[in-house]
Amino acid sequence: MARRPPPPPGPGRDTPWGARGRDTAGPARESRPPRDAGRADGDAAAASVRGTELRLHGMNAVRAVFARRPQAIRKLYLAPERIPQLQPMLKWCVANRIGYRVVEDVEELRRLSASTHHEGIVADVLREAPQSLADWLASLPEGPCCALWLDGVGNPHNLGAILRSSAHFGVAGLLLPGDSTLALSGAAARVAEGGAEAVPLVRLAAPADAMAQLRAAGFTLAATVVRGGDDLFAGALSARLVYVLGAEGQGMGETLVGDCDLRLSIPGTGAVESLNVASATAVFLASWTRCRRS
Repeated sequence: MARRPPPPPGPGRDTPWGARGRDTAGPARESRPPRDAGRADGDAAAASVRGTELRLHGMNAVRAVFARRPQAIRKLYLAPERIPQLQPMLKWCVANRIGYRVVEDVEELRRLSASTHHEGIVADVLREAPQSLADWLASLPEGPCCALWLDGVGNPHNLGAILRSSAHFGVAGLLLPGDSTLALSGAAARVAEGGAEAVPLVRLAAPADAMAQLRAAGFTLAATVVRGGDDLFAGALSARLVYVLGAEGQGMGETLVGDCDLRLSIPGTGAVESLNVASATAVFLASWTRCRRS
């Protein structure tokens, strides 16, 4: 359009548009703890960050961690009806002395996850640290590559939707400014439906240095703006491209917009001012993918 984050803006308030004029081992089945323990765990989940651990919920989010880095799992909580579906994960936990607990009280699962959308499973996992830009660039293959630079995006549900679209279209990474407080939360991971494990987060240094490194690696930087940019659908897009997206209201800084190589806009009817940042991201990524296949 951009360890404990400040309270996010209200749902649906991020968008790619605008500028703000500034230069984020235990046993197979454990006994149930007292109800107060569940409440304490729920309080920790609401805070999103517990040191180096992250509390996840949702089947696809937890399964994605198990598929890619099972050693990151520290503890599982699950509803009884999930036992048949999670046999491989539970057997792995037993073999590796990772504790899990069958929770029969739905309300307790809600407290543990701080969400009604837990889908019968909650997991404490080790948080994966963002990569440096240099390390990320060194890991990229030659050829077409698309990344997203998130300047000011803060809503966890929008982040989750962006991660889901990014995983679908094969985005190579989400680039976060050095001063960004944006971090993966349980809510974002659930909305991402497993996409959080497929797209690495990359921490940037100074914007000018980051842009120089990206250009040296063959990337074109495209600022996404609500109006005044080139029509996204009118021409070809660079094979190696970074879309820069900002947040609604504040948007991205004028300096950052001016320093990009391109300004792109999604044409529309004008009936609404713009698309939500997550919806717009899907449009931008689909357009880049179409260019690669045409």
